[in-house]
Amino acid sequence: MSYTDFTVEQIDSVMQNAWNAFHVYRKFSLTQRAAFMRAIAVELENCGDTLIHTAMQQTNLPEARLRGERARTIFQLNSYADACEKGDWLEARIDTAIPDKTPPKPDIRKMLVPLGPVVVFGASNFPFAYSTAGGDTACAFAAGCPVIVKAHPAHAKTSEIVANAILTAAEKCNMPKGIFAHVHGAGFEVGKALVTHPHTKAVGFTGSYTGGKQLFDWGNQRNEPIPVFAEMGSVNPVFLLPEKLKVSAAEIATMYAGSVTLGVGQFCTNPGIIIGIESEALQTFIHDLGKAIQQIAPAPMLHTGIVDAYKKNKSNALLQEEVHLVAESETPSAVVNPDGGLNGLPTIATASGHAFLNNPVLHQEVFGPYSIIIRCKDMNEMIEVAKNMEGQLTSTLMATENDIKENDELAEAVKNICGRFILNSVPTGVEVCLSMQHGGPFPASTDSRFGSVGADGIKRFARPIAFQNWSNNLLPDELKDENPLGIWRTADNELTRAAVIKK
Repeated sequence: MSYTDFTVEQIDSVMQNAWNAFHVYRKFSLTQRAAFMRAIAVELENCGDTLIHTAMQQTNLPEARLRGERARTIFQLNSYADACEKGDWLEARIDTAIPDKTPPKPDIRKMLVPLGPVVVFGASNFPFAYSTAGGDTACAFAAGCPVIVKAHPAHAKTSEIVANAILTAAEKCNMPKGIFAHVHGAGFEVGKALVTHPHTKAVGFTGSYTGGKQLFDWGNQRNEPIPVFAEMGSVNPVFLLPEKLKVSAAEIATMYAGSVTLGVGQFCTNPGIIIGIESEALQTFIHDLGKAIQQIAPAPMLHTGIVDAYKKNKSNALLQEEVHLVAESETPSAVVNPDGGLNGLPTIATASGHAFLNNPVLHQEVFGPYSIIIRCKDMNEMIEVAKNMEGQLTSTLMATENDIKENDELAEAVKNICGRFILNSVPTGVEVCLSMQHGGPFPASTDSRFGSVGADGIKRFARPIAFQNWSNNLLPDELKDENPLGIWRTADNELTRAAVIKK
């Protein structure tokens, strides 16, 4: 089933409805917003097997993965609803007046308020968790913002089913008309019209660097620039330190064979570069990782555009000077896919540290079941490699405590380039919790202060406003003396849920 791209006139109508809805929804209580989000979670569950089977047909993802992802999406909606209601994200601050101070100190109270309509672009590799009812949508609703989702063309029907679930929840919860809209568009014109529309106040995106950077540029070229929170992928470097590698080479190789090929390598946290120092232990690791990769079967990727890009980018990487193929899968595909046209072939390559430092192509993400091992001549070169890497979502040290203590300069260099710093584990798998940071320095994301996972993401779609010398009766409930919502606030520099006692 195909869907017609929205026209500029249709987009203008959608955005006008969202703008009208914003002025109503922004006044809804935290409890009302949370109830709406929980209702969406119920409707998503009520979609049943129809949603799962539709997504299977459109993405080639297995049933178990999709059921797990829907459960994650439902958890996000419910947990962000809880966070919305709790109110910590509002960052409520109160400084009471001191009239006899010279000059007199006014009463000042600050909190976060919603930005306005948020445009969310569905991701290709996560049809539920990072798409129509995913984390960006949940965060925007929690913040008090209407949402306009542009469906990803690769799973438009799946997105349509989820969109209808959101609209059903909106109707049951008596949400204002325009609180949510679903837009189709395969061409860039639709995306540009959404980002540049004057009623759009923020954008959420998960996908490629090319797509995210274009949205970011459009957002900043407007007469009124807006924040574009784009998560654009990463090579997620893994640094193998000598002492750890010497005692655990085989174990690490097995661990990383699974991580590189998990989900056919179609995760933004896929470990695309592994860095070690030339040694017998590194050669053991390369050998063992290659053997493990040979035994992992190819499997279908998400769609033809993804697999074509994988083949092209992998071929380009392997053609670079000093790059050598270590191993490719030698195991027949276990999936019924006669021509193998959509299969992603697990592949490991290797190159010297010198080659990496002198060839920007080797820094680039190859989205799929591919990783390159960079062989450094010594620790100094490994540090140089770390310092010359671009911003990443994650970076990993495979190291003993002694390795870390002896190589503080490396640890500091790696910490400078990532949003999540991992020790002796794999980057694949992003836990939904308040302490998660799923973002990193550019080009991993467009704003390293924020991430798209965890309830702190709500803050992306809000801005601070300070109320000075307002009477208690006129203040929002979040800032009133008596604290009717019972939320945590910082009052006169003390974190408390108690009522304000004026000096």
